Amino acid sequence: MTTQVIDHRGGVWSIAVPIPDNPLGHTLVHLLETDRGPVLIDTGWDDPDSWDALVAGVAACGFALTDLHGVLITHHHPDHHGLSAKVRQASGAWIAMHAADTAVVRRTREAEPGEWLDYLIAKLAGAGAPDDHLAPLREARGNGRGRRLPGRQAALPDRGIEPGELLDLPGRRVRAIWTPGHTPGHVCLHLEEGHPGEDHPGERARGFGRLFSGDHLLPGITPHIGLYGDPDDSTVTDPLGDYLASLERVGRLAPAEVLPAHQHAFTDAEGRVRELIAHHEERLSGLRTLLREPLTPWQLAVAMEWNRPWEQIPYGSRNIAVSEAEAHLRRLVKQGDVERVPGSDPATYRAV
Repeated sequence: MTTQVIDHRGGVWSIAVPIPDNPLGHTLVHLLETDRGPVLIDTGWDDPDSWDALVAGVAACGFALTDLHGVLITHHHPDHHGLSAKVRQASGAWIAMHAADTAVVRRTREAEPGEWLDYLIAKLAGAGAPDDHLAPLREARGNGRGRRLPGRQAALPDRGIEPGELLDLPGRRVRAIWTPGHTPGHVCLHLEEGHPGEDHPGERARGFGRLFSGDHLLPGITPHIGLYGDPDDSTVTDPLGDYLASLERVGRLAPAEVLPAHQHAFTDAEGRVRELIAHHEERLSGLRTLLREPLTPWQLAVAMEWNRPWEQIPYGSRNIAVSEAEAHLRRLVKQGDVERVPGSDPATYRAV
């Protein structure tokens, strides 16, 4: 196995940790040296090959796993948080996460067997999913396979990450930036130190420092923005609205360089923010046109443009696509551009 490690200078490294059977390929786990030992930003997927890559990567950075001081989690998804428990067990490092994502982890761990499958079936049926799509889920529920849903063994963190706080990392200045949207508790981490490539780092008010952006800001991918799923919470949230507001916040921050969790490091965060905002505005405009005739969220997802024709989208990815369609619908409803057709079941929406 080839260990892919990049030295970003100034005590910052990235380790490519593979994601099994996923087109993303790998998660970029970042290692940040501190006066109390190295801290990881995310950990990667819980898989034996991924674990081996992480351990080898830490060694390639010049450290043993037992040297690790802490783990900062950008968000709860398994390609970021998956190996946290193993890292803590092997090193004694603490794990930190925003409270909103900690709540998701806790609820997933404590959910009764089958509860999430019941929730997913009800949500998809309410969105207008056809019976042939619901049948495998109902079969899984009948066979008790809800007991094996992923996430039930995810580690509960030892401490929180408070928005705006300067984290307790001796010798480093890292500030937490709350960037909900991709998940309710997603955080970016701003390294408020001069970039190693700057001749006079203290002279620039803008373009300052480096941003560990998790999945919030990626150089060539639009992060998935779907509804925040939670069987126990009926709050009407607006994840796309959260995401667009978070993008504006990061754009104003204007870091000199972005170190994302996928693809590669890049500059011009402001330019990328503008591209992503324009993308979502264009998509919302297209949906307003589609909704001149009443459609269910499922029908809307089928009609939307994806990176491949609907017929070629795998079964599980269709659920993700419907959730993304619903998040855009939620934004349009909140803006007053779209309304639910009164009495419709499954829910049907139309442009106002």
